[in-house]
Amino acid sequence: MNSIYQKTLSKKISFDGIGLHSGLSSKICVIPAEADHGIVFKRVDLNKNNLIKANFNNVSSARLCTTLKNNKGVKVSTVEHLLAAFYIAGIDNALVEIDNEEVPIMDGSSKDFFQIFESIDKVDQSKKRKYLKILNKVELIDGKRKISIEPNNQNSLEVDFQLQYKNRIIGNQKNIINFQNDNLEEVICSRTFCLFEDIEKIKKIGLAKGGSLENAVVVNDDRVLNDGGLRNDKEFVNHKILDLAGDFLLSGHRVIGKIVCHQGGHELTNLFLREIFNSKLSFKTVEFADYKVSKKSHNKQLEKLAVNA
Repeated sequence: MNSIYQKTLSKKISFDGIGLHSGLSSKICVIPAEADHGIVFKRVDLNKNNLIKANFNNVSSARLCTTLKNNKGVKVSTVEHLLAAFYIAGIDNALVEIDNEEVPIMDGSSKDFFQIFESIDKVDQSKKRKYLKILNKVELIDGKRKISIEPNNQNSLEVDFQLQYKNRIIGNQKNIINFQNDNLEEVICSRTFCLFEDIEKIKKIGLAKGGSLENAVVVNDDRVLNDGGLRNDKEFVNHKILDLAGDFLLSGHRVIGKIVCHQGGHELTNLFLREIFNSKLSFKTVEFADYKVSKKSHNKQLEKLAVNA
């Protein structure tokens, strides 16, 4: 959601749950913050050196989730779904207090975060929001994985994502989403996923200790193991788009440009953000003095989320 001015929440809100990879219970409190604060995590279980800025330069690992680390080695992981909710809900500034090392996974999507963010008032702040406007195409190719960004004339972020799996249920999925004009309900509600055959491999490297059918879609050969199946027919690629939105908020801005991605993920997105910021002529930061918010699609997605809550 686009705006002239930066926004924060009108009051503190809390979430609690289990970490997908650590298996540990955690609680977060999202607290209003001043203009230009950005999104900052605070590890309240630690007494010092406990602030971690949500910035792509602080990504220490992008293996199956996005992990941030400050210069003292303090970490917070699986931040992407919360960041995606901030992106879509239009929240620029917040302090996120967390009592453990991992953000709770909730239902595996951004739905729970987004619904609460939208249920309370947001506060327009004194400073204008700055957008990252793409001026020239930037591309990154890593084997079969590829991502690019180029200018668009819609003053918005557009994502064209293609996902290819040998598994018949996932198969080849493609979706194109405009974050300003399209209904984002299906993106917001799309859950993280894995193949049943990969679960033991993931657990052997110390991850997915908190994973279950309550917070992830699991595909076994030609069937989805979750009761109720999929939430939408493009849930796999839609979740990848959700992840990308969260990871792109680590740029510090919302983006004006068109992203085309094939077989992407957290690692590729972080490498790509570094590539963009190393290409100084590829972007500029801009403000909009008279930017008009497209409320029609935004209101529709809120109505549907409320019905499906």
